[in-house]
Amino acid sequence: MKNIIIFFAVIFFASCTPSPLDYALDFAGSNRSELESVLEHYKSDPEKLAAAKFLIENMPAHYSYRDSTIYKYYAIADNLLQQRDLPHTVVRDSLLDVRKKIYPGLERNSISDVKIMTANYLIYTIDHAFKVWKESEWAAHIDFDEFCETLLPYKVAEYQPFDYWRDTLSEAFSQNLKTQLYDDEETNTTFRTVDIVRNEMLQKVRRNGEYIDAGYPLLTASQMKNIAYGRCVDYVNLAVSTYRSVGIPCYIDATPYYGRFRAGHTWDVVVFGNGGDMPSPWDITCEHGRRFYPAQRFPKVYRSTYAINRDRVRYRNESALKYPFDYCQKDLTSKYTKTSDIEIDTYRDINLAEKFCYISIFNGHNIEWSIVDYGEIKDGKACFKNIGRNILYIVQGFDGKKLIPISDPFILHQNGEIEYLTFDGNETRSLDIRRKYYQNRNVVEMRERIHGGKIQGADNPDFRNAEDIFVIDDVYVNDPQLVKSERPHTYFRYLSPDGSYGSIAELKFYGADTTEISGTPIANKAADTEVIKKAFDDDYLSNFETENPDGNWVGIKTAKPQKISFVRIVPRSDDNDIRPGDTYELLYYNGKQWVSMGKKVAMTNVLHYDEVPSNTLYWVKNHRRGWDERAFLIRDGERVEWW
Repeated sequence: MKNIIIFFAVIFFASCTPSPLDYALDFAGSNRSELESVLEHYKSDPEKLAAAKFLIENMPAHYSYRDSTIYKYYAIADNLLQQRDLPHTVVRDSLLDVRKKIYPGLERNSISDVKIMTANYLIYTIDHAFKVWKESEWAAHIDFDEFCETLLPYKVAEYQPFDYWRDTLSEAFSQNLKTQLYDDEETNTTFRTVDIVRNEMLQKVRRNGEYIDAGYPLLTASQMKNIAYGRCVDYVNLAVSTYRSVGIPCYIDATPYYGRFRAGHTWDVVVFGNGGDMPSPWDITCEHGRRFYPAQRFPKVYRSTYAINRDRVRYRNESALKYPFDYCQKDLTSKYTKTSDIEIDTYRDINLAEKFCYISIFNGHNIEWSIVDYGEIKDGKACFKNIGRNILYIVQGFDGKKLIPISDPFILHQNGEIEYLTFDGNETRSLDIRRKYYQNRNVVEMRERIHGGKIQGADNPDFRNAEDIFVIDDVYVNDPQLVKSERPHTYFRYLSPDGSYGSIAELKFYGADTTEISGTPIANKAADTEVIKKAFDDDYLSNFETENPDGNWVGIKTAKPQKISFVRIVPRSDDNDIRPGDTYELLYYNGKQWVSMGKKVAMTNVLHYDEVPSNTLYWVKNHRRGWDERAFLIRDGERVEWW
């Protein structure tokens, strides 16, 4: 693993006399002669010599697979990726199976690049990087320091092999550069060049996003140009490798976690000649310079660097916990959001094993709090720099065995003010809970589509003279919803309001004893059989919806006339509403830990608890499905505020 390798490398960096270059050469061991031959090769070229020194002195922090078995895995991956008719899910699952059953644990046996780098490959890297820098108009605006981080590195991601990826990817994705029409405004600008290359990648790569477990990263040049599936980071690795291969200067930025989400994100950033750094919000599908998540909250944003972050080296040397922070990152949070340097009150009488402390955000998926950065305790205060605002945090410390909370949870508000959430436990209240996760704009808009919809009964398939059994005047419909049918019917339907495209996730009809009424699914002519099934499949993430905005309905034809007493109308959403039949657990934070109020099987879409401590953080867990969960507060007695 990287951390094992770096532990030894850090020993060299800890001293204050020899230079980083001398330490790197010493750490190279028997490979020292390969690196010294590169320095000798460039001794009469000061600029390339400086570039060689930069690469070598930071090389101990970069690593590769030690075991050559990885190439057997790569051979299997190449064979699968070249079978273009295979569904990407088959490729993904096959490689995951190979990783787990045939070649497990290869990433645990890694080696520092400084011990295996060859002179030929390093010289090739330097010469190629200088060629595209000096000869490309779209890279002429960067200086030497920017060049060293954006074009020079011999790899974009750790474990990326030394396979001459620059030649492969530039050949694969720069053909349109050679045939572009000339104009006097955009030709050979960075803006135009990156868009040409990005579009060529988009045309040639089968881009499929899969955000679940997979095999080893596909990092050879042949795999990247044929990538059949991947996470955002996989397509970012492809993009940045390709951009650098043709001389487009770019970085990789990432947030370990969004401020209100269990996961983070990685994206590429191109250095434009007249517009500064411009990120791509997503991956190769997005233009650079588009609005970059204006509503998102960022606790931290880090830029991947080739150079070693010496402060993180110091942390590694001096800390007891030795949390696996990446040694090759720098903090760029203030470029993306408003930040504050903060000093947080810590609990008295805490005994920690180190001077370092850790600022964490709520996760809610497998782990309660996730570390985003470290700071130091000074005079009883936990001190942190460059912290993103409008986010819930807690400070943790290491007692020698485990991480423990050493502060109250607190909100760093948008204006920079700090609000501590101190538990008192003196008052209790009842809670009715409808969701376990906040609603984004898309969820609200989809839910609104049922407003004005109707449940109708009729004696004919055309619903002439239909009875309006229930009209939806509140988008928070009960599940099950009590309705009143004046007379029995053979046909029942949900009639959607015009402009809603018929959007609905689930529909069911029940008799007086809440027994489900079965029948033959029916719908308007715009809905085909597969679309109709989605209203009755018990999958809250599949939706009945047509291409026509108006005139949509879906329902059932029963075997005989009957009355309905209840109906289930589930709006299209993210399936984070309370779901009848699922097992939930409400927890509250008591100042030290999360305390359970007990598990309950939801009987309706409202979860009810009594005698819950007031004025604290709450958390609802679904023990059956899903992973989107957030902490929340109850403000002004009723209003839910998600964190």
